[in-house]
Amino acid sequence: MKEPRAMPQTMPLSPETRDDFARRTALALLDIHAVEVADERPFILSSGIASPVYINVRKVISVPAVRKKLMGFASEVIDAEIGRDNIDAIAGAETAGIPFAAWIAAQTGLPMQYVRKRAQGFGPEAHIEGLWEAGQRVLLVEDLTTDGASKLRFCEALRAAGLVVEDVFMLFQYDIFPETRSAMTRSGIRLHALATWKDILDVARVHNRFTPEEREIIAAFLENPLEWSATHGGARSLTF
Repeated sequence: MKEPRAMPQTMPLSPETRDDFARRTALALLDIHAVEVADERPFILSSGIASPVYINVRKVISVPAVRKKLMGFASEVIDAEIGRDNIDAIAGAETAGIPFAAWIAAQTGLPMQYVRKRAQGFGPEAHIEGLWEAGQRVLLVEDLTTDGASKLRFCEALRAAGLVVEDVFMLFQYDIFPETRSAMTRSGIRLHALATWKDILDVARVHNRFTPEEREIIAAFLENPLEWSATHGGARSLTF
């Protein structure tokens, strides 16, 4: 039986500040048109889930002002929720996580590696590029997570090489699948994100983004994503 992990010594952000970061992140993503609502056919995500809405966080890399702002939020959240002293290195997940990992590493002054989707060569180290050593405490960085399955695979690859990974940071988290929370808990992984779909929908309502009908469709999807998916030709369940 695993012993419970000691919580890192951090200085948490106030709920008001954390909520402010989430709202400003959501508004920034809407402003750069990173959020798209489907017309007739739903989007089919990599998990097979049908969705009426899609988010492309990678657009942030093309907008310096937004990138700078969100990376500033990221550094504060990482310091508050994980603690910089509890991290030895930043690991970017191939491919979308690599630029965000590089910017976070630059801001924090921490070393960086990246972890591949598929091994190049043989042995546990075949998934990892950069300088690293067994026992390093690594923060995995991604652009977003939907169901979390790929995050688990990246963490497994890092752990197989002897690295310690207990936290994953991303700019955006769907945060609509209870199965994801259960899978992360079983694997000893904590997820940290600047914003979620709830934040996007709340900000869209306040700033009158999308039509009322589109906002209703998004709300229906967020309330029961697997049922919505199954009704619209997508997967009925998640596989981890």
